[in-house]
Amino acid sequence: MFSFSLALVAGSVLAQGLAPKVILIMGDSLTAGYGLEDPAAEAYPALLQQKLDARPPSASHWRVINAGLSGDTTSGGLHRIDWVLRQPVDVFMLELGGNDGLRGLPLDLVRSNLLAIVTKVRVKNPSVQVVLAGMRMPTNLGDYAEGFERLFPELARAQNWTLIPFILQGVGGVAALNQADGIHPTAEGHKLIAETVWPFLAPSR
Repeated sequence: MFSFSLALVAGSVLAQGLAPKVILIMGDSLTAGYGLEDPAAEAYPALLQQKLDARPPSASHWRVINAGLSGDTTSGGLHRIDWVLRQPVDVFMLELGGNDGLRGLPLDLVRSNLLAIVTKVRVKNPSVQVVLAGMRMPTNLGDYAEGFERLFPELARAQNWTLIPFILQGVGGVAALNQADGIHPTAEGHKLIAETVWPFLAPSR
């Protein structure tokens, strides 16, 4: 899902014969913008697109594709990744695992699914840059929460992926930035998420 402004930018670029580079963000309800009044404009992928569109005209053109699906798990992501990869991808951001953790699924399964998803992406896009969004579980889950938190930096380090240490930094657990369920961020929360993610995705040119 992406905004009307994105469609105009992409159309203008294609009219000039210059295909935009693609940032594909695959995730769950956090990426999909669950509960927002207008996810296509308020979810953090749309806010990242706005930041890209605001760069000087001389900068390279980028298009953000929101492949978020509410309720998705790493197994679900692995099942649908082939369908998602319908175009070349320059940057692949993976934001999955939170629902696995809330369900207490085995950490080895989460790890293997994340790796398998990226493997499929690399087969079709060998030079793709991979960005992994770290997530945390409530501390009352004890050893599981500790292992879950370690999983993301360990995997990113082993595979040489870029790591966002905690995508909900400054948002998770802050009532004013989350909806009534205490899990899904508000529009203001998504603004802060976009600020957290931007340094890891911002193109150098």
